[in-house]
Amino acid sequence: MTLFDDEEVAPAPAIPLVRVRLVVAYDGTDFSGFAENPGVKTVAGQLVRSLERVTRHEIKLTCAGRTDAGVHGWGQVVTFDVSEAQAADLDALVRSVNRMCAPSIVVRRAKVVAPDFDARFSAVARCYRYTVLNRPVPDPFLARTSWHVAEPLDLSVLRLGCDALIGTHDFTSFCRKPKVPEGAEPPSMVRTVHDARWHDLGDGVLRFDIEASSFCQQMVRAIVGTLVDMGRPGSARTPGEMASIIAARTRSAAAGVAPPHGLVLWEVRY
Repeated sequence: MTLFDDEEVAPAPAIPLVRVRLVVAYDGTDFSGFAENPGVKTVAGQLVRSLERVTRHEIKLTCAGRTDAGVHGWGQVVTFDVSEAQAADLDALVRSVNRMCAPSIVVRRAKVVAPDFDARFSAVARCYRYTVLNRPVPDPFLARTSWHVAEPLDLSVLRLGCDALIGTHDFTSFCRKPKVPEGAEPPSMVRTVHDARWHDLGDGVLRFDIEASSFCQQMVRAIVGTLVDMGRPGSARTPGEMASIIAARTRSAAAGVAPPHGLVLWEVRY
């Protein structure tokens, strides 16, 4: 039950509509992912209810990336349609939505875009960041947004492991196996990674940045989990194995996934 459940939502108006693009940030800790899912609390579910309360009509939301439960967003992009009158005062719409959703969900920017602009299909790249807190003692102020790894990691190993990721590959080894209807062709796991690198931010904070055309489910977390496994003291895995892990095209070849709370959808490029 939410505070919007008892409100009637009218269908979208039959007048000419204007497409709006929002850049949205959210703390994914208490959400069961981004995509709407009946019966559970999701980022899109809360956002749609707020938008429908403001616009007083049905909202069909499209997003750039459907982040998993516990994953955060800083540069998530969504699109939807409203009337010309509503689009004329997007500042008021943003203020209203933020009053209802903040601080866990915040609209950072809003603009009118071309009618054929699509948050998902118009995107040319997505950028994710993963933060590892690599020091013996945890930090309560970073606990919701970083993975605490107490063992000292070899940063040079983490960086060397990135080399094989660059380019166009079948990333099945790092992707959760999708559910495929009987008789249907499984979706392609081929993705193009444009950049992948680690940054030492000081005081034990390590950040992994990766940019790709798109990502399959759990791909970034599985890559981070494998790289961290390589960087642990006395690890049996070496950076030179990354190419063979990719070539194996089986999930068992890679390490387990890193926890969701260290990951953030940072930016979407168009």
